Amino acid sequence: MAEDSGNTAAQRPKRRGRARRRHVLATVLLSTLLVLGLVVGLSTTYLYRHLNGNLTVVDIDRQLYDRPPTVHIDAPHQPLNILVMGSDSRDCDGCQIDGESGGGSDTTILFHLSADRQSAYGVSIPRDSLVDRPDCKDDDGEIIPGASDQMWNAAYSLGGAACTMQQFEQTTGIKATYFVVVDFASFQGMVDAVDGVEVCAPEDIDSSEYGITIKKGTRTLRGKDALAYVRVRHGVGDGSDIGRIKRQQAFIGALVAKVLSGDTMTRPDRLVRFLSAATQGLTTNSPSIKEMAEVGYQFKDIGLKRIRFITVPFVYDGPRVRWTDEAAPLWQRLLHDQPLGELRDGSLGANQVPGGDASSAPADAPSSGGPSPSMAPPTDSVDASADELSSSGLCT
Repeated sequence: MAEDSGNTAAQRPKRRGRARRRHVLATVLLSTLLVLGLVVGLSTTYLYRHLNGNLTVVDIDRQLYDRPPTVHIDAPHQPLNILVMGSDSRDCDGCQIDGESGGGSDTTILFHLSADRQSAYGVSIPRDSLVDRPDCKDDDGEIIPGASDQMWNAAYSLGGAACTMQQFEQTTGIKATYFVVVDFASFQGMVDAVDGVEVCAPEDIDSSEYGITIKKGTRTLRGKDALAYVRVRHGVGDGSDIGRIKRQQAFIGALVAKVLSGDTMTRPDRLVRFLSAATQGLTTNSPSIKEMAEVGYQFKDIGLKRIRFITVPFVYDGPRVRWTDEAAPLWQRLLHDQPLGELRDGSLGANQVPGGDASSAPADAPSSGGPSPSMAPPTDSVDASADELSSSGLCT
C-alpha cells in the first residue's frame, strides 16, 4: 500500500531514462512453468512465436554487483532459484480495486526448484520486513544509496526489479537464477482462462474498501473477484499483511491444482488461453519461452504434495516484522539444496487446497537422482494444521 513505503520518500533520488513497466502480484510462476513443459510437444511454431512475443525480456546483469557465488550441486541438474516479485501499481484496466495509487512492491516469493526435480518451495518474504537495504543501481547505472532498517518493499519503489534482486542476494547469500514479475491484468486473465479458482472462506468477508463480499463456504472466483480476494486485508482474518500472504499462498496452490487438473490439461483451448494470459504481462530475464518450457518439463513428475509454501521466519516489531535467527539456516539449506527439516513444519502443500487432489502426478514420485530427494515432505506431519489452514483462508 502507498503509505507503507512513504517513510522512504524523502530518500528517493530522481531517476532518469525510460519509465519502467509496473507489475504486480506474481502468483503463478510454477504452474506456468509446469504447463509450458507439459504441453511443449503440442506447441506449434505459431504458438511458440505468439507466447515468446508476449514476453518482456530485460537484462539487469549490469545493475547487479558483488553477487553471491553459484553453489554447484553434484547432480544431473542444478537447483533453480527464481525470484518472483511485483508492485502494487493499479495502472491496468480493472485494477482500481481499492482506490490507491500503489507503486511499491506487493509480493516477493523465492521459488526454489530442487536439483532432483522432485520438489519445489515457495518462500514468501513479507513486504513489511525490516532489512538493511544495500546500494543498488538504476537503469542508467546511477547508485541508489542503501539504508538501514528499511522496509523490504522500498527497494522496488526505488529501483524496481534490479534493486529488489540486489537486496535479496545480499541479505540471503543466494544467487537468483531468474527473476519474474507479473501484472494484475495477467493474473485476472490466468484465473479466467481456467474458468475460475475454487476457494473456501472459513468466515464471511465483507470489505467495501476492496469491493468484495464473500459468504462463508466454498465457491469459485473469477477475474476481479479473484484479484480482490488475494489483495484484501481489512474485513478478513486479523487484517494483517501476513494473513494476506497466507491467503495468497493458498490461492496459488489452488490455481496450480486447477491448471494441472484433467479439466485443464485435456482442454487445449484452456491451455492456450492460460499460457497466453500468463506470458502477456510477464517480465523476466529468461531469454525465451523454450528455456522456460525446458525447465517446466523437468518437473513433469512432481506431485502437488511436493509443491509447498512457507514464509521466512519472523517476529513482529510494532507494525513491521523482523526475520528471526531461523531465517539464516533456511537460506543456507536452500542455497545448498539441503533438506529443510523442521523449518518446513506447518508448510502449506498444494495438495491441501480446494482441488488439491486433482493432480495426476504421484504424491511420492521416485527421485530422479541427486542429493535432495528428502527436501520433499515424506509424511503428512509437516502439513499445515487445521488452525493454520483456517488462517490461510481455507475451510477445515
